[in-house]
Amino acid sequence: MKISDSIENFIRQMFEEENSVELKRNELAQYFNCVPSQINYVISTRFTTERGYIVESRRGGGGHIRITRLNMGRNERIMHIINSMGSSVDVMTMEAIVNTLYVNNIMNGDEAKLFMAACSNNALSAVPDGQLKNRIRASILKNMLLLFV
Repeated sequence: MKISDSIENFIRQMFEEENSVELKRNELAQYFNCVPSQINYVISTRFTTERGYIVESRRGGGGHIRITRLNMGRNERIMHIINSMGSSVDVMTMEAIVNTLYVNNIMNGDEAKLFMAACSNNALSAVPDGQLKNRIRASILKNMLLLFV
């Protein structure tokens, strides 16, 4: 198992008892015998808004990182995703959003596959690469998600 997976699993286990956890980045890095930037990497890529978390950090000597798991109903979660998405979404973010909705039983496997196909680079191949493609992807994703509300 990779160190990133171990750190993620460790943090996720902390959520079994609480909806919010507070971490000291340096202490966690010492525990896993890694650099503090590895902790930052895991938090910034695996505990995102798209995956149902809010991350707050305070810097300085007594600094900490607080991760809060969003406890929302189905419609609230979908609307939160739509509202936090912005006007542009890359493929990796779209996949994280769809995977989160699938894992949380908000959509089934066939629906997830349909979302992935409709928002894929392949489906948008006629659009030049860059921001335009990501803006169109966001628009498609938002409109499809609205059907679930």
